[in-house]
Amino acid sequence: MNRELEFMFVQSARVWIPDAEEVWKSAELTKDYKNDDASLHLMLEDGTTIDHKLDPKTKNLPYLRNPDILVGENDLTALSYLHEPAVLHNLKVRFIDSKLIYTYCGIVLVAINPYETLPIYGTDIINAYSGQNMGDMDPHIFAVAEEAYKQMARDERNQSIIVSGESGAGKTVSAKYAMRYFATVSGSASEANVEEKVLASNPIMEAIGNAKTTRNDNSSRFGKYIEIGFDNRYRIIGANMRTYLLEKSRVVFQADEERNYHIFYQLCASANQPEFKNLRLSTANDFLYTRQGRSPVIEGVDDAKELRTTRHAFTLLGINESYQIGLFQVLAAILHLGNVEIKDRDSDSSIIAPNNRHLTAFCELVGVTYQDMSQWLCHRKLKTATETYIKPLPRLQATNARDALSKHIYAKLFNWIVEHVNKALVTNVKQHSFIGVLDIYGFETFEINSFEQFCINYANEKLQQQFNMHVFKLEQEEYMKEQIPWTLIDFYDNQPCINLIEAKMGILDLLDEECKMPKGSDDSWAQKLYNTHLKTCSLFEKPRMSNRAFIIQHFADKVEYQCEGFLEKNKDTVNEEQIHVLKASKFDLLVELFQDEEKATTPTGQVPGTGGRTRLSIKPDKGRDTSSKEHKKTVGCQFRNSLQMLMETLNATTPHYVRCIKPNDFKLAFSFDPKRAVQQLRACGVLETIRISAAGFPSRWTYQEFFSRYRVLMKQKDVLPDKKLTCKNVLEKLVQDQDKYQFGKTKIFFRAGQVAYLEKLRADKLRAACIRIQKTIRCWLARKKYLRQRSAAITIQRFTRGHQARCLAKFLRRTQAATTIQKYQRMCAERKRFRQKQAAALAMQTILRAYMARQKYQALLREHKAVTIQKHVRGWLARCWYKRCLEAIVYLQCCIRRMRAKRELKKLKIEARSVEHFKKLNKGMENKIMQLQRKIDEQNKDNRVISERLVSLESSYATESERMRGELGRLRGVEEDAKNKANQVSSLLEELEKLRKELSVTQQEKKTIEDWAQKYRDEMEKMVSELKDQNGLLKKEKDDLNRMIQEQSQQMTEKMTRAIAQETQQLETDLNEERSRYQNLLTEHLRLEEKYDDLKEELAHSTSVSKPGHRRTDSTHSSNESEYTYNSEYAELEDGSRVGEDVTRGMDTSLTLKLQKRVTELEQEKQSLRNELENREEQFQRARARDDAQFRKARGAELEYESLKRQELESENKKLRHDLAEMRQSLLGSAAAGAGAPGSPAYKVLLDQLNASCEELEVRKEEVLILRSQLVSQKEALHHKETMTEPSVFAQDVNKLKDADELKQAYVGVKDTNRLLEQQLQAQRRTYDSEVESLRGELQNVKEENNRQQQLLAQNLQLPPEARIEASLQHEITRLTNENLDLMEQLEKQDRTIRKLKKQLKVYSKRIGEMGAGQTEGQTSPGQMVEEPIHPVNIPRREKDFQGMLEYKKEDEMKLVKNLILELKPRGVAVNLIPGLPAYILFMCLRHADYVNDDQKVRTLLTSTINSIKKILKKRGDDFETVSFWLANTCRFLHCLKQYSGDEAFMKHNTSRQNEHCLSNFDLAEYRQVISDLAIQIYQQLVKCMENILQPMIVSGMLEHETIQGVSGVKPTGLRKRTSSIADEGTYTLDSILRQLSAFHSTMCQHGTDPELIKQVVKQLFYIIGAVTLNNLLLRKDMCSWSKGMQIRYNVSQLEEWLRDKGLMNCGAKETLEPLIQAAQLLQVKKKTDEDAEAICSMCHALTTAQIVKVLNLYTPVNEFEERVSVAFIRTIQTRLRDRCESPQLLMDTKMIYPVTFPFNPSSLALETIQIPTSLNLSFLTRV
Repeated sequence: MNRELEFMFVQSARVWIPDAEEVWKSAELTKDYKNDDASLHLMLEDGTTIDHKLDPKTKNLPYLRNPDILVGENDLTALSYLHEPAVLHNLKVRFIDSKLIYTYCGIVLVAINPYETLPIYGTDIINAYSGQNMGDMDPHIFAVAEEAYKQMARDERNQSIIVSGESGAGKTVSAKYAMRYFATVSGSASEANVEEKVLASNPIMEAIGNAKTTRNDNSSRFGKYIEIGFDNRYRIIGANMRTYLLEKSRVVFQADEERNYHIFYQLCASANQPEFKNLRLSTANDFLYTRQGRSPVIEGVDDAKELRTTRHAFTLLGINESYQIGLFQVLAAILHLGNVEIKDRDSDSSIIAPNNRHLTAFCELVGVTYQDMSQWLCHRKLKTATETYIKPLPRLQATNARDALSKHIYAKLFNWIVEHVNKALVTNVKQHSFIGVLDIYGFETFEINSFEQFCINYANEKLQQQFNMHVFKLEQEEYMKEQIPWTLIDFYDNQPCINLIEAKMGILDLLDEECKMPKGSDDSWAQKLYNTHLKTCSLFEKPRMSNRAFIIQHFADKVEYQCEGFLEKNKDTVNEEQIHVLKASKFDLLVELFQDEEKATTPTGQVPGTGGRTRLSIKPDKGRDTSSKEHKKTVGCQFRNSLQMLMETLNATTPHYVRCIKPNDFKLAFSFDPKRAVQQLRACGVLETIRISAAGFPSRWTYQEFFSRYRVLMKQKDVLPDKKLTCKNVLEKLVQDQDKYQFGKTKIFFRAGQVAYLEKLRADKLRAACIRIQKTIRCWLARKKYLRQRSAAITIQRFTRGHQARCLAKFLRRTQAATTIQKYQRMCAERKRFRQKQAAALAMQTILRAYMARQKYQALLREHKAVTIQKHVRGWLARCWYKRCLEAIVYLQCCIRRMRAKRELKKLKIEARSVEHFKKLNKGMENKIMQLQRKIDEQNKDNRVISERLVSLESSYATESERMRGELGRLRGVEEDAKNKANQVSSLLEELEKLRKELSVTQQEKKTIEDWAQKYRDEMEKMVSELKDQNGLLKKEKDDLNRMIQEQSQQMTEKMTRAIAQETQQLETDLNEERSRYQNLLTEHLRLEEKYDDLKEELAHSTSVSKPGHRRTDSTHSSNESEYTYNSEYAELEDGSRVGEDVTRGMDTSLTLKLQKRVTELEQEKQSLRNELENREEQFQRARARDDAQFRKARGAELEYESLKRQELESENKKLRHDLAEMRQSLLGSAAAGAGAPGSPAYKVLLDQLNASCEELEVRKEEVLILRSQLVSQKEALHHKETMTEPSVFAQDVNKLKDADELKQAYVGVKDTNRLLEQQLQAQRRTYDSEVESLRGELQNVKEENNRQQQLLAQNLQLPPEARIEASLQHEITRLTNENLDLMEQLEKQDRTIRKLKKQLKVYSKRIGEMGAGQTEGQTSPGQMVEEPIHPVNIPRREKDFQGMLEYKKEDEMKLVKNLILELKPRGVAVNLIPGLPAYILFMCLRHADYVNDDQKVRTLLTSTINSIKKILKKRGDDFETVSFWLANTCRFLHCLKQYSGDEAFMKHNTSRQNEHCLSNFDLAEYRQVISDLAIQIYQQLVKCMENILQPMIVSGMLEHETIQGVSGVKPTGLRKRTSSIADEGTYTLDSILRQLSAFHSTMCQHGTDPELIKQVVKQLFYIIGAVTLNNLLLRKDMCSWSKGMQIRYNVSQLEEWLRDKGLMNCGAKETLEPLIQAAQLLQVKKKTDEDAEAICSMCHALTTAQIVKVLNLYTPVNEFEERVSVAFIRTIQTRLRDRCESPQLLMDTKMIYPVTFPFNPSSLALETIQIPTSLNLSFLTRV
């Protein structure tokens, strides 16, 4: 021992020391401990150094800390050092760091209230824990419930789950979740939904029994024990509830920050409801009983909503509306009674004011008289032996009596509700076993403890005793099972404390005796206690400062009880006259509450403030008076009896313990107060369990686990084939003390601390090995570095010496080269100087000579120019003088003519005025004027004659005058020439002088202009350079803009692509959801069908019992089938029910009707979902087409942006105009019918064919005329024969009539064909015309756009250069984009036109070929031309229709179904025959029924086929081969119905021979849907069957089995596995999974399953594997380690390799494993820095935030060298993932099935080649 202490208490060892604040504090030794040391030198975690003094007497050392590898264990018993600080620290680490609220402590589940809603109670979690062993998963309340459920089924023994803890610790919630688990996993034995009723009792009991306290918002103020009954198949059949310790005092009093029972506040919150108007309620603050706590509202709780939940639960449990209103009336009456004010009349009496409204309301609600109630509230009746007295009560006593009555009424109401809840939960089915759930107070101690706390602690003493005995018993059983020697373990026995309370002359006995005393009081009772127990019992003490209290030493702590009120509460008295008044009530419900008052053994049966069991088996003496109190049992006696019954019940069951811990008193989420936690751990017995375990051998390892873990401590020679012997030898060497361990049959048992000792040895060995490896590696690295440096030094020396030699040689070469260079350089300098001088001389000569030549040339040039200037100037001056003269003359003429015209005008005006005046004065002179007018006319004639003469004379005169003028002009010219020559000399001299002056001025101006030109030239050159620079900048900007445009286009394209992908993905998701919903409904429908069939079988069985020998076989009904089948089967059901009417009279017919109604509703819903699915598919197709169009537009825009970079704007406009011109000219190419390349002659071919069709049309028209005339003549002839000859002659002309009919049919066909050709030709021409018009319009638009661009260009030229370029580019980008989109739209239209024309061309070619086939033989007669095409069309078809069919008789149909479906063995068919043979045979039979046009035969064959497949699947649904075989055949049958349906979409995959086998008479589209639904059901059944086979293999093969040996180490497991209900049935490995997958795949391939369907099956299986593995990983802390991540990744790689071998990599199965892969990667990546957090967030995209955080919280190091994940890192991950929009669900849905689709897979097998083997016994089928 000393050696071990010296080994453990060394430097750096960590210990626990007591602390006032944290209870225990961690410290580290700074110096080794020696035996004679009086203190330990310690350093705290904050760096403080202290000396820890040891007790000199005991020398007890502080507790050692467990290794970090053991911290956070699921089971406290797995800790090596089992003591209080280790337990506290382990719970704290799990609760604070890992957010785990459940921990095992041996057989106890410790549950810490998180004060936060956690997502760990869903149905997925329940399914994950269902069927698992208790130690295989992380601790959970569901694990305890599953263990109880399995032990009940295995051991045939009743079970109990005991949930205890303080108020606010979460007892009620834990019990509720346990009941929910039972209701979920077991189901109910009937359709009465018992499990729902059991759960529905919770809201009712919470409403009437729970209240808000300072410690808990929903504290249960009573204890309850619920027995959940099960039948022999372990399904829930009912429940029964027993209640204890109802706190009645809460009805009349509440402390601060507390509330009354929830139901009162729910009623007040719903007071405005119409049905509650007569209750006269208002807010809770208006009533005394609900406002005392001053906290009427609970944050986050809607009381009105809670009342609706409560009422719904009442209804579900069969308490109708009237009873509910009655209950609410009683509750409202209690509230009004509390508001009744009692006043003092005098010191000894009291009174209630008349017409008190609250008392009036109370009396009206309970149906009693106001006078009686007011009388007995203030008075009481006293009876003596001779007479009776009525005594008034003081106000205080009257108030107490009122409150006592309120408590009594509420207790009666509580009991009534519990009784009716139990009635609702009771069924007629015989109970086989039960599981009890006990939810009761934990140990309580307050500042003031009274009778309530005494009863609670008494009950906990009894429970603790039972718990200790059970723990000791299990320890003993374990030791005996392993056959190891054991001794009695000393543990605390609290039997003395129990005797102190319940034994004879105990506390309860003395209390009952004092209650019987006439003048008994609390003080006298206290004295009796002191006298009886103070000196005799060490557990009983008296306080020093009080004579009215006593102290009891309980198992948890000392508790001081105040004696005040004990007697009154134990008596629980109520004024009997008040009870009599209530019994006389007119309110039936109130009378029902008090009707058992005479039968009870106590007035109430409940403890005031605490309550008790109300249903007792003790019967009173009927002969005694009800008013006598001598024989009434006290509350303490009742509670003792009920507790005794409870203990008997618990002892008769197997208990399971749940200890609820309250982490803090402030309801803070995940806040841990060590003081409060230690106090509760001591009180609830967890530390006692630890102590008992530590007293024995707490650590237990199997030999294999020990060998795997501590193999490193063994030498090679120590390893023997026998693992057990190896472990013994090693332990004897490592641990010298033989008492520290024991060897059992299968396990090694260790004392406390031995595992830590072995772990330290292992860690030291590994550390030494690591140091040795590091030493060797560092030596190797150092030597490698030295050799590398030495080699580098030698290399440097070599290169340095070489460099120096090269430098010397280089110096010598440079010296010689410098001398040579100097020589040649001097020579070149001299030569250059000479040449410069020579060139200068020559230049000077050249310049001088050139200057002289230029001077001479310029002089000559000036003289010539002067002459020229003089000539032009003189001419100009002469012209100017002439023009001025001419203008003056013209102006003068104009003025004179204007003056003359004015005079003439004035004269005419005067004459006009005189004539008018004359007319006014001489109005009678008109005749004279007329005469004068005639004279004037005559004179005018004369004047005209004279004028003509004058004209002739004037013409002759003008001619002569013109001649004379010419002569005169000639003479004047001669004279002028003479004058000019005379003055010429003087004028020339003057002009010469003038020109000389002008020449000098011109020279000056020329010089000025040359200077300005030179300056302008310089400015222009400078401007040009600036413009070039600016142009370069603009080009650069242009390139930048082009690059920016391209980037934007790429971004736009990517954005649109992402948006399209997201929308497509969303549509696909919606479609899959709809499919999944539809297929789930099919599953529900199948389940209802199975129930319906079960009912029919029961009915048939009952019928066969009543009439032996009569048996009826009915088939599975399908609501998707024909109405005929349903009606016939239902008629058979009715006939059978009438035959067995006497037997089945007691059956539940309403259930059958309900099922039928549900089936009908599911049919309607399925049909609506089918329609909705079709609509969604259409929307999906339209959306995909729209997305494709958008993508094409986006791609076009990108191409336009690229073209903008390559070309200039003008060239682009020119190119577009050229393209449009080509488009207009190449209309032939745009109308091509799919020829491919531009310029294809396909359109010419089309026109040629159309022309040929027109010619053929003309020929047909002529033929029509001929035929019409022939028909008319034949009609007349026939009519003549009918009227003129006998009837016998008509028979001879039948053949002619047939010919006429055929001619008529031919005529009609030709006419229809011609009409169709004409219409299509016209439509085509109209299409071409519209296209030409549209192209013209587009060309016009292009012209207008070009003009608009030119205008914009002109406007842009006025802008600054930068704005101009930007505007031009923006405008051009917009224009080109629009044009490109328009062109793409046109291209799409043309594509559609091409497809349409191609389709029409095929139709024309086919019809023309058919029409012209008849004319190839000759043109003998019009009749023959019509007959020829009819003969080859009809007769061959009739021959082809009679191939590939099977004929059978109607009576052989059942034989066909029986031999082909019901009795067929899939294995023989799959091996020996072609795949899908039954489907082919059925379809060939169906073709024959279609050929003979027998709809009844078709319907019955399909119905029988579907029903038979359902029947065989129901019978052999668990056989994978059967389900796979019929899935393959059902799909093949469905494909055959599609392939030969006649639809073009399916016919295009057929050969011409197969197309001739299409169905001709019936459209079986609806039956295709029915068969598709059947295939979906078979697929789901197949998946379920495969899942059931794979389920046991997944966890073992993927997680538990070590595929890579030696990678993972084994950690201690504790005691939790010892209660496992299922023994290991063999370990599955990954190879087992792969072999099973291969078997599945090969079987489906043999059965001919569609490849696409196989891919979907494999994808579903891989999803199940990944989901189950990940869910178990998330619920198993021991699996979350680095080595396990490597194992998982290796296993996943093996699955991927299997997919690769089978060619299934593209089926989507690998993607389903992505969450598992990422979880494995998460276990292996670094988890320290922010960069690691960012990498994790980007890597784990397939995991939810909850799953990532859960894995990080569960991460557990297997070795000391690994590090845990810090809380700060987990918070960083949560912060980074905060914005994720995802489901908060933790586990993956393992029941999720991907929606299945059945892609069309046509068969190339010809039906006529199929041979029916004789082994099928189908000889009655005939091949046709």
